[in-house]
Amino acid sequence: MMAVLDALLGTVNVAFLYAILIWLLVDSLRQSTRNNHARVVLHYFKRGGPMVFAVFTVLSCAVISVMNIALAFYQYSSRRIIGFNSVSLVLTWVLATIVSFYSMRTKVRENKRFRFPLVLILWWFFACIIDALLLSSKLVKKFESINLWFFLSKDNVVDSVSLPLLVLLCFNVCARENSDLEQEQMLLQKEEESSMEEEDEQAFTNASMWSKLAFRWLNPIFKTGRIQKLELGHIPPVPPSETAENASSVLEESLRKQKLKGGSLTKAIAYSIWKSLALNAVLAGVNTGASYIGPLLITNFVNFLLGDNGDSSIQYGLVLAFIFFLAKTAESLSQRQWYFGAQRIGIRVRAALTSLIYSKSLLMKCAGPTQGKIINLINVDVERIGDFCWYIHGVWLLPVQVILALVILYINLGGTPSFAAFGVTILVMVCNTPLANKQEGLHSKIMEAKDSRIKVTSETMKNIRILKLHSWETSFLQKLLQLRETERRWLQKYLYTCSAVATLFWTSPTLVSVVTFGACILVKTELTTATVLSALATFRILQEPIYNLPELISMIIQTKVSVDRIQEFIKEDDQNQFINRHSSKISAVAIEIKPGEYVWETNDQTHKNPTIQITGKLVIKKGQKVAICGSVGSGKSSLICCLLGEIPLVSGAVTKVYGTRSYVPQSPWIQSGTVRENILFGKQMKKDFYEDVLDGCALHQDINMWGDGDLNPVEERGINLSGGQKQRIQLARAVYNDSDIYFLDDPFSAVDAHTGTHLFKKCLMKLLYDKTVVYATHQLEFLEAADLILVMKDGKIVESGSYKDLIACPNSELVQQMAAYQETLHQINPCQEDDSASCRPCQKNQIEVAEENIQEIMEDWGRSKEEEAETGRVKWSVYSTFVISAYKGVLVPVILLCQILFQVMQMGSNYWISWATEQKGRVNNKQLMGTFALLSFGGTIFILGRTVLMAAVAVETAQRLFLGMITSVFRAPVSFFDTTPSSRIMSRSSTDQSTVDTDIPYRLAGLVFALIQLLSIIVLMSQVAWQVILLFFVVFAISIWYQAYYITTARELARMVGIRKAPILHHFSESIAGAATIRCFNQEKLFMTKLKALIDDYSRVAFHNFGTMEWLSVRINFLFNLVFYFVLVILVTLPRSTIDPSLAGLVATYGLNLNVLQAWVIWNLCNVENKMISVERILQFSSIPSEAPLIIQDCRPEPEWPKEGKVELRNLHIRYCKD
Repeated sequence: MMAVLDALLGTVNVAFLYAILIWLLVDSLRQSTRNNHARVVLHYFKRGGPMVFAVFTVLSCAVISVMNIALAFYQYSSRRIIGFNSVSLVLTWVLATIVSFYSMRTKVRENKRFRFPLVLILWWFFACIIDALLLSSKLVKKFESINLWFFLSKDNVVDSVSLPLLVLLCFNVCARENSDLEQEQMLLQKEEESSMEEEDEQAFTNASMWSKLAFRWLNPIFKTGRIQKLELGHIPPVPPSETAENASSVLEESLRKQKLKGGSLTKAIAYSIWKSLALNAVLAGVNTGASYIGPLLITNFVNFLLGDNGDSSIQYGLVLAFIFFLAKTAESLSQRQWYFGAQRIGIRVRAALTSLIYSKSLLMKCAGPTQGKIINLINVDVERIGDFCWYIHGVWLLPVQVILALVILYINLGGTPSFAAFGVTILVMVCNTPLANKQEGLHSKIMEAKDSRIKVTSETMKNIRILKLHSWETSFLQKLLQLRETERRWLQKYLYTCSAVATLFWTSPTLVSVVTFGACILVKTELTTATVLSALATFRILQEPIYNLPELISMIIQTKVSVDRIQEFIKEDDQNQFINRHSSKISAVAIEIKPGEYVWETNDQTHKNPTIQITGKLVIKKGQKVAICGSVGSGKSSLICCLLGEIPLVSGAVTKVYGTRSYVPQSPWIQSGTVRENILFGKQMKKDFYEDVLDGCALHQDINMWGDGDLNPVEERGINLSGGQKQRIQLARAVYNDSDIYFLDDPFSAVDAHTGTHLFKKCLMKLLYDKTVVYATHQLEFLEAADLILVMKDGKIVESGSYKDLIACPNSELVQQMAAYQETLHQINPCQEDDSASCRPCQKNQIEVAEENIQEIMEDWGRSKEEEAETGRVKWSVYSTFVISAYKGVLVPVILLCQILFQVMQMGSNYWISWATEQKGRVNNKQLMGTFALLSFGGTIFILGRTVLMAAVAVETAQRLFLGMITSVFRAPVSFFDTTPSSRIMSRSSTDQSTVDTDIPYRLAGLVFALIQLLSIIVLMSQVAWQVILLFFVVFAISIWYQAYYITTARELARMVGIRKAPILHHFSESIAGAATIRCFNQEKLFMTKLKALIDDYSRVAFHNFGTMEWLSVRINFLFNLVFYFVLVILVTLPRSTIDPSLAGLVATYGLNLNVLQAWVIWNLCNVENKMISVERILQFSSIPSEAPLIIQDCRPEPEWPKEGKVELRNLHIRYCKD
């Protein structure tokens, strides 16, 4: 055994020797290409801390080298033989000393921070661990006779002196970066602030391998989050590879290559991320392989516990314990890097697809996919494809996991039992598949019902003022509750199906173990404690692929559907608006209108009835004013869209437009931001011209009225602006663009006659006097100044000419329309001309003043009612309200009792079979399998009861929270809706409610169940060695401190993730609504740049949010791996007479899952609080101050009310808000 150990350590030493030598050769070649030898060394020697550390490192390595050389000479002189390990150790330490001295000189010469090679640092850590193990084993063997001379003996003196030096080396390496950073800050405090910010921004990119492995690059964010509330400015940007610009360009390049090969979007995505996927696959493979080392070696460990105690056996046990520790550490680290890498790939894919869909949506024809479908592509399909990056390796990992498990079973139990286990595994997977399919179908039904409810909720919230003024809110609330009831029924079926799947998941190891052990008895395979415990550990790992297969299949199907939907979208026909866009030519022609037919939707039926039909050729010269008139629905707006190229041409020649264009749509399109941003629209500020535009568009009075002037914020869809203000702002936007040709679709419709006249004279005829203007209008008084008039009827230009020519013909269409217009005016206003002239201006001024006052109040009120966001920890009242919402919390203790009894039954069955097989003939086969099956299936009954009760509680809790919120919202006063955007209500009604429906109950319950499992394992371990409890107290204290340190930052990051998603969706919907304007102004690049900035803001928060979770998991995993290692060391070193081998083996078996379980507890503990923010937000809207009751008995009118049609207002005093 010692020879094998000597050879193994010698091989590892040689591996380090070659690694250090290769680094030395590579670095020396790199240094030879530089000419930095003239650097001054004095500056670096002033840095006392780093220099002392470097000198200490070199001296320590030299001391250890000398001592190992002396020991090797002593062994050779006394025994005339020297071990392979001793020779390799001496050579490696001598080379390590040389490299450390060389590295120190190099850094001094280059005037850089001391950073020793990673391979050297790894060698120090490895040597420290090996020395500690060797010295510990010697201490355990000679524990009773230990004295000072023990450490100074010739066999132990090298280890006794080397270990403290190595510990100091490792400690200094870990602490060095922080101290160096502080000293650098003192030395570089006079440097530019921007350079420091740049260094912080590259924290991840410039991080060392050790920093990335332990996620130490996140430490600055945690420090900031600990001191103050995190804001977006505190979060560094994402690495260059994850930026929207880089991700979208890589995907677009990949798409171009795939199009040449006739490929698909799936191949393009895979090609753009294949390198990251390959690295992630390696990490996933390492994690899977490391996870099976425990079940493979548990047989050796249990056999060791059952054997005789001897000097060599203790060392063998310590080596086994150390291998377990290394395997669990490798499993934990690879899993953390695997998960984080998958999330990084997901961020990149989401950014690329979002940019791709946005760029396509700006080019889509007007009759293309609806805005709702495009938003769904972003909200659902892109998210699903991004999430699939986490599942993608399951396609090949699942069969690998099953094969590895079968190999271990075959080694321990033989062929027949392993094939029996394989058959039951396949059977359980097959049984799980229809449940998963049903689950998927029910989920689709839930989504359909949710879509219907969300659609009605959205329509109701947007028109809530009308509903309240008509007292219709009660009937609409009932309609909404009926839709929710339909959704609740599907949700109930879905959660009960989930209960069946969860029951199968928890009982699958039991079922597989019963069948496998039964097969062993049938074929008379001997069952021992070691083989039984190894099989149980393997069955527990098999639980994951059994559970994951249906979910994996479902995820593959859903992802394929999402990819197909996006591919279908990007293959949609583009809006060919550029076919009629030509550069300005020298001739006097501005627009050439040629005969042709235009339709919104190009299908067979629309060809017969075109939207616009042009039968003759028309030429519009530069500088002409062209008016388009006609009755409602005659095609005026459609004709302008034809000239812009927005309506597809199906036959005839293309209309040509020469020069730049500006467009004012009939329905105002205003983007969120400020008034100035809306007017400039990406252009540079020219102050004089800007003032002229404001004057020409009659905006000075409004700007003076606003407290912030033209920096007044514009809310969603310009909700805080009047219709006239929106129309004038978008007219100013068009004028400021300084184009060659202007297309104005009814620009005077939303303003009064006085303002309309001002706009026509000051703007149209003065500012745009030398521009070509095509304007549609219903105000026929503005036709006379036009150079050319186009009269529309039934989608055709029936007349064209000057005003004088058309008005001269008494039977012309224009004369008939003007006559009808005058007749309508007389019918509406029969009073005398002089009376109307005298009273009307006064009336208008009163209305304008009232509107201005209300507008000012609205702005002040709107600014004071920003969305309230809770800060700090989620209050305990939120948790208690959630827990007792269903049946007053009566079922909660019953659910916990079921989980505890299940855990007792499971552990009892495992202990029974390990105890019964410890000694041959202790029980007969019938008793063995009967008791085992009884205990196992008893646990199944309890787990079934737990899952069913959980489903009932989850449905009832979700329903009660929804009823409380929606009732409170419908009973809220109108002022609440004036100051609360509908998106806030919708986000709570959709996203937050979905989280409450299907996520939070199971996360909260999963946390409690995992705690019960963890506590039961601790109790089990304490039965073997009570000292373990003290160890767990220490580890739990450290874990709780880590969790408290983590949660302050993670909570704010989780809140920011939700906040940063909304601007992307808002920008999407806003851009789609104004796509025609954006295209006309040629501002696609500007809006794409803004979208990418918003995506990067979201990605940077999501990137660091994912990273913080892994930061915590790495540390907690290591702590519990260390606990597991110490438990194994205790089991190895305790006398055999003081422990029960079966119980000790069971402890080792359950300890294999200790790190996964505790990580699940800590992660869930933090994630539950993040998810509970949804409950917190719903409860915010469940306590809105209510308006007066619908029915007040003492104030009810008489049954025959109203007796007369008259309303009297007596001494009425009103105000908009109470503040």
